[in-house]
Amino acid sequence: QVQLVESGGGSVQAGGSLRLSCSASGFTYSINCMGWFRQAPGKEREGVATIHWRAGATYYADSVKGRFTISRDNAKNSVYLQMNSLKPEDTAMYYCASSAVACYNWVPTEQFSYWGQGTQVAVSS
Repeated sequence: QVQLVESGGGSVQAGGSLRLSCSASGFTYSINCMGWFRQAPGKEREGVATIHWRAGATYYADSVKGRFTISRDNAKNSVYLQMNSLKPEDTAMYYCASSAVACYNWVPTEQFSYWGQGTQVAVSS
């Protein structure tokens, strides 16, 4: 199994920045893709960004392209989400997830087997 722990959420004003971190432990050798997802109240969970664990290839949802950057540090078994130019509509619980499926393009949510507990991001106007 893989254990994931997120950190870095908080409250910011529109236009501000936050950096989320996710630390993986356990059977990390099984990870081929890491992703960030978010879920706002009353809405379905949506994919935000993914990164191929070894190759570093990235994928972004259109809603965050140009504002968010996903990165990873393999030595630390960690993945990050730098969020700039935040908007009120970015308010959500953000989750880190891992998949054994390689992600050069978007990987369906159901392919992500392990999930963190989430970290809350609130953006005020």
